[in-house]
Amino acid sequence: MLSRLLRGAAAGAAGTTALNAVTYLDMVVRARPASSTPEKTVERTEELTGVTLSSDGPDSDAEQNRRSGLGALLGIATGLATGAVYGLVRPYVGGRVAFPLLATGAGLAANVGSVAPMAALGVDDPRSWSASSWLSDLLPHLAFGAVTAAVYERLTPLSRD
Repeated sequence: MLSRLLRGAAAGAAGTTALNAVTYLDMVVRARPASSTPEKTVERTEELTGVTLSSDGPDSDAEQNRRSGLGALLGIATGLATGAVYGLVRPYVGGRVAFPLLATGAGLAANVGSVAPMAALGVDDPRSWSASSWLSDLLPHLAFGAVTAAVYERLTPLSRD
């Protein structure tokens, strides 16, 4: 079980790299800004927990920089956790499941892992997103799923798990 978990986390790290690359490529092609929702999610968590990230105040550069870093780290943690769960669940899915279905499942799981917390905290409401906003969010997550599934399958010997 530990080896599946570790292989899954490694696959999730590779998937996270793919997600970031697709996201940054989209930003370059469409000249769009980075999403502010990760920082807003951290800020909302601060409000709910009473945590202060800097003694310089909530609008200080130090606090804003920490929010930015924590938002990015939350994305990485989501990718690693999703990959780890993929590694744990994969043996129970069966050996004859088509790769596109595995990749889509991993991508949708990562999407839910990133969208659900911000929706639950009231940071954003995905129900109000436009089609282009959904595409901007789903396409990188599908890239995550494809790379995560491919790496996990490659790291997993056929005779094990």
